[in-house]
Amino acid sequence: MNQLTQISHSVQAFFRQLMAQRERQGKVAQRSLGLALGGGFARGLVHIGVLKVLEEEKIPVTAVAGTSAGAVVGACFCSGLSAAEMASIARRLRFKDFARWTLDRGGFYSNDRLTHFLHHVLPCQNFDELKVPLAVVATEFPTGHPAIFESGPIADAVRASCAYPGVFTPVVVNGVQHVDGMLSYEVPTTPLKQRGIECVLGVLLRPEPNLSAAPRHFLDVTVQCFAIAQARMSSQWMQDADMILQPDVNGYAFDQFEKADELVAIGEEAMRAELPALKDHLRVTKSPSTAPQPMGQQPAHRPTGLHTSA
Repeated sequence: MNQLTQISHSVQAFFRQLMAQRERQGKVAQRSLGLALGGGFARGLVHIGVLKVLEEEKIPVTAVAGTSAGAVVGACFCSGLSAAEMASIARRLRFKDFARWTLDRGGFYSNDRLTHFLHHVLPCQNFDELKVPLAVVATEFPTGHPAIFESGPIADAVRASCAYPGVFTPVVVNGVQHVDGMLSYEVPTTPLKQRGIECVLGVLLRPEPNLSAAPRHFLDVTVQCFAIAQARMSSQWMQDADMILQPDVNGYAFDQFEKADELVAIGEEAMRAELPALKDHLRVTKSPSTAPQPMGQQPAHRPTGLHTSA
């Protein structure tokens, strides 16, 4: 009887090891995910909804790159703030919290209040303290070259990234004047690809032009002119995106921070709709080749519903 018991235990142990081995073989290593968050002033609050879905789905983010408003949200996320905490901050945020009128030949506003705002809300003040690596994109004003900030004070880099030309005065960092990062990368996918991220998800917040509405003021004119230029310069960053998510931000003005809840919901809805496509790109699920299939059937291929590149 003891011999039979030992044989039974041995057989059970063998099958446990076999099943564990098959499970390990059936899993494919998940690809690293990088988020490239584009600019858009108040529309940038949409990024919070995107991050909320990734947080709920427990999809890890390897690195973030941000331009302008995307840099602000990226800094909050990489500092360790949850989507709920960011949404709470967003509900109280207004244009005056980071912009003030100024008599300066470089612009009508200064964004120096952004320094106080970031010092108040960010748990981390320097790049080397961040929980998730962050690249903040600005543009060198004298040369037009991209400026990628990954070290030093976060607030200085974010201010430079948010210095929208003609509206905000240029921001001096390390002795060099900088303007908005959208002149380098409207959606900063390229810095992530250059750093070896396998799957780069770009979030584009570009509304369709409203051809029937007259500009309210010079800011509307400036924003629309740069939107036209960005659309014509988009080929470079688009080719470095594995997926491009473009939430519907039509009808939302650049300064409508009071619409925070609606904008967050737009980002959440857009990301949730494309979760299957993202998981396919990341190889979150088991490889179809190892999953048992009924006789005569092949694994189904799900359409992504996104702009994708090989």
